[in-house]
Amino acid sequence: MSAPWAAIGVPIDSVGRAGGTEHAPEAVRGRDLLVRVGAEDRGDLDVRIRGDERDPATGVVGIADTLAMTKAVRSAVADAVAGGVRPLVLGGCCALVPGALAGLRDATGALGVAYVDGHVDVYDGTTSPTGEGADMPMSVAFGLGPGAWVQAAGGASAAPADVVVLGARDPEEAQDIADLRAGALADVEVLGPAELRTTGLAAAGARAAQRLARDGGRFWVHLDVDVLDEQAMPATDYLMPDGLQWDELAALLRPLGASPGLAGLSLGCLNPEKDPGGAYTEMTCALLASALARD
Repeated sequence: MSAPWAAIGVPIDSVGRAGGTEHAPEAVRGRDLLVRVGAEDRGDLDVRIRGDERDPATGVVGIADTLAMTKAVRSAVADAVAGGVRPLVLGGCCALVPGALAGLRDATGALGVAYVDGHVDVYDGTTSPTGEGADMPMSVAFGLGPGAWVQAAGGASAAPADVVVLGARDPEEAQDIADLRAGALADVEVLGPAELRTTGLAAAGARAAQRLARDGGRFWVHLDVDVLDEQAMPATDYLMPDGLQWDELAALLRPLGASPGLAGLSLGCLNPEKDPGGAYTEMTCALLASALARD
């Protein structure tokens, strides 16, 4: 039987203001997600990201709060894993990812990552168009920068060959990171919606799970809801066409959620302010409940 889940809320929005994705942990709790997956509730971390100016040294908006948040998430995840439970990290935006992966690395050593996202998220403080931490979590996880953020995470937490990005489709990002993908990150497997459909969503998820859990390995799943098509999921901040449909995402996640190698999962970029009736929050909770169904 797999280890039980423990929910950790990370109410942040790397835009640097109150609101938006900060409200997601509260919103999913209100839909009884934790009850559905049988998760212990460890509450929200006392973290926020504030400020709208890019730090001149790192290029990151709200860098002091981002570093403090990363350390807090890292510690909470490491403690949960060491205590024999699987962290269910409820964001918030994707800036939580470096801390989550660092915590798992601290507790278990080498790890894999299934990054289910509309973006690859490997900008840094110089190349990011916005300076928001949500642009660059996997750059930090790979140890590429920004340097102060990598240091807060205790160094790199994932190797490119152990990361599969599922659903990325931003053409502007793809152009911006082309040289990086051809160089330092050449071993990162990136499968867009078209490739996933060619393989079959369930088959692609099963293949990723098998690869990341090979030889008894442990892996983390990060789900950014902008992997969904903008018509299917308007309650997020980075709307893009040509994404997955809900049934496709469910098929992709199911084998990842069922894998004995799954060590933790994080949710990012659900914006309840764009979901006044709660319908899309409910659909997100139902999706996760199905993927993480109790044994």
